[in-house]
Amino acid sequence: MSSSSMARHGPSRAGEAWFCTTGLPSDVVFEVQDMSFHLHKFPLMSKSRKISRMLAEQDEQRPPGQPRRRRRGSSGGNAEEHAAAETEIEEAEEEDGDEEQQQVSMEDGKSYRITFPDFPGGPGTFEAAAKFCYGVRVELTPWNVAPLRCAAEYLEMTEEHSEDNLAARAEAYLSQAVLRHPGEATKALKSCEDLLPHAEELGIVARCVEAIAARSSATSRSWFGDLAVLGLHMYKRVMAAMAAREDVRTEALEGCLVSYAKATLPGLSRSMRWRRASAPVSSEVEQRDLLEAVVASLPADKGSGSVVTAKFLFALLRTAHILRASDAARAAIERKAATQLEQATVEDVLIPSYSGAAETLYDVDCVERVVRHFLAEEEVGEDEASSSAAITEEEAAARTTASRPSAVAMTQVGKLVDNYLAEVASDANLKPAKFCELALAMPDHARIYDDGVYRAVDIYLKAHPRLTTEERDRVCGVVDCRKLTVEACTHAAQNERLPLRAVLQVLFFEQLQLRRAITGTLLASTASPRARHPQPQPAAAAVRHAAGPSEAWRTTTVQESQTLRLDMDGMRTRVQGLERECSSMRRAIKKIDGRGGTASPSSASSPDAAAPAGWRSRYRCKFSTQVCDSQARDAVVSRASRMGMSP
Repeated sequence: MSSSSMARHGPSRAGEAWFCTTGLPSDVVFEVQDMSFHLHKFPLMSKSRKISRMLAEQDEQRPPGQPRRRRRGSSGGNAEEHAAAETEIEEAEEEDGDEEQQQVSMEDGKSYRITFPDFPGGPGTFEAAAKFCYGVRVELTPWNVAPLRCAAEYLEMTEEHSEDNLAARAEAYLSQAVLRHPGEATKALKSCEDLLPHAEELGIVARCVEAIAARSSATSRSWFGDLAVLGLHMYKRVMAAMAAREDVRTEALEGCLVSYAKATLPGLSRSMRWRRASAPVSSEVEQRDLLEAVVASLPADKGSGSVVTAKFLFALLRTAHILRASDAARAAIERKAATQLEQATVEDVLIPSYSGAAETLYDVDCVERVVRHFLAEEEVGEDEASSSAAITEEEAAARTTASRPSAVAMTQVGKLVDNYLAEVASDANLKPAKFCELALAMPDHARIYDDGVYRAVDIYLKAHPRLTTEERDRVCGVVDCRKLTVEACTHAAQNERLPLRAVLQVLFFEQLQLRRAITGTLLASTASPRARHPQPQPAAAAVRHAAGPSEAWRTTTVQESQTLRLDMDGMRTRVQGLERECSSMRRAIKKIDGRGGTASPSSASSPDAAAPAGWRSRYRCKFSTQVCDSQARDAVVSRASRMGMSP
């Protein structure tokens, strides 16, 4: 038989038409959505029970005056020749005159007409099924196997009607090649989104979802990105199936979650502005729904932190502010971000204020809420430890350790808050109360040294020169002068932006620390060499004497002791001088406080403006002013360093 060909007609008023030419005119027309397929009935009848039944019904319903076409069963010679004929697909245009002639042929009753308004998969899938009926080899892929399986069920292309039919082939490929790999099953599941309810009724959706969930732990994470092609409804079903299985690890759930969020939510972070080509562009409402679905899928526990990182959580929080997500969703992200706050960086927590009512450049209130959620974990741990009187000390310690942040985590968060304050301190709209509220939120043991918060205070005072005396005192009050290093104390003593009271406190505590260091050294030096080096027992002494006692060692010890005593006497004299100077400073402060009420009106706005300058000139303290760049130290400064570097 001559080779057949199917030609496509370009767009026209009647839509698009496909023709199959085998040397014989087409005798059946199928309408699938806006596409017309001009085919031959016998190849299709040989594979589809539904088409065979519908053509028989149309043949029986012809008017008596019209000639009835003689039916030839699927076993007839022409049917076999049509089914086995080699076909060739090509595209061509149909002229308007040919279309009118074809329409007339239909009106003359020379062709059958069948309409499939709800054909699963649309015209493309029907075309592939028609090719299969003509004997053309159809290549199955994860993307077309579900549509062809639904089409085979719709057309009743089963083994009962014809051997080696489309339904059996699609089912075999689905089971053997698709459902064994989660990535391939994800593609098939995506194709099912346009096949509902047919794919749901055939169980293809449930089988794909179960295949993805069952093999998510046993395979690598490279297929997690494929989930980005899924719509929100299918994604929820996959995550629910994975969460319901006990053999699925938390890392797999977190990996699917992060990959889907990065691919579907644009601008998730400053460095995540890429999108997968297969991911469709969603509207703001759809993106908000996607974000809230991702938030709902976050693991309840802290997790490993290797997948759902602090950077990802704060990026999710930033995106929630942009998309105006619900308060419940934002609160859930804030609580989750607090569990990994010690891993965050300053760049992560710098969340801009997207609300028009906010005055500050960055959302300080949001960061403060996250910090308080972090501190709430410590309070919960302390409450559990105090209420565990009936259990052993080991169990109480284990519960406290598991529920409250560690000392290292607390210290890291303290540094993070100090660095964050230094970044936002230059904002002219940041109120002193808000600055102090965030600085004082951290407990005392969160900071080994207060150099970081002192640096933030110094920047804040420089950016806000019009603060009142009360506001300056309140801002400086967040610094514990007893926890400043030598470098920070030196800078504070020279800092003309600080109030006089703060400068004196710095000098007083520095002098107090020096005095304690000297006192400890004196106590150690006054001990006799005999006490510090106990004499050996008589028997041991006899042995040492027999071996030759070392007179040089005794002479050296005596000389070192005398030298140390002379040094201590000199240091004692210096301490007494510092005490006299401190007493003089205190008397000067009282005199300044006494003259505070007689200040002139011109200096009422800043009463400390003239006092520090006069005090410094009186005591010959002429220092240059600079912004503090001292950072918190992890190592304790030695006493010798303090004595050598203090002013």
